[in-house]
Amino acid sequence: MSPTVWTYLMYLALSIAITVWVARALHRMGRIFLVDVFDGNESLADSINGLLVIGFYLINLGYVSVALQQGAAPQNLEEAIRLLSWKVGLVMLVLGGMHFFNLYVFSRIRRRNALMKSSPPIEPDTRIRPATAPRT
Repeated sequence: MSPTVWTYLMYLALSIAITVWVARALHRMGRIFLVDVFDGNESLADSINGLLVIGFYLINLGYVSVALQQGAAPQNLEEAIRLLSWKVGLVMLVLGGMHFFNLYVFSRIRRRNALMKSSPPIEPDTRIRPATAPRT
């Protein structure tokens, strides 16, 4: 087999393995966070968690498939290693970016829920007139 075929096979194997590992870890560890975000509603949190995993797989495996075609075909082992490193690195950056985007979105939901639960501010009992600046 040519270096190109070996590089593509290694790229697919590594990218799919990393995607599956990250998806399982996020699903397992993200449940507690989602239960908190959704105010203890475990069935909703589990449902959202499952939908996030499905979307995660679709986006990342779609990206891996599309990115397979990108880049020049390696002619030797050195080029194959560079191409493999570049492609797997991009997959990891996409995975990390998606993870931080999801954390951002759910932290905003969590913050909004906390604000909705908080009591309204206390009305002041006195008002102080602002001091006026002396005229010159």
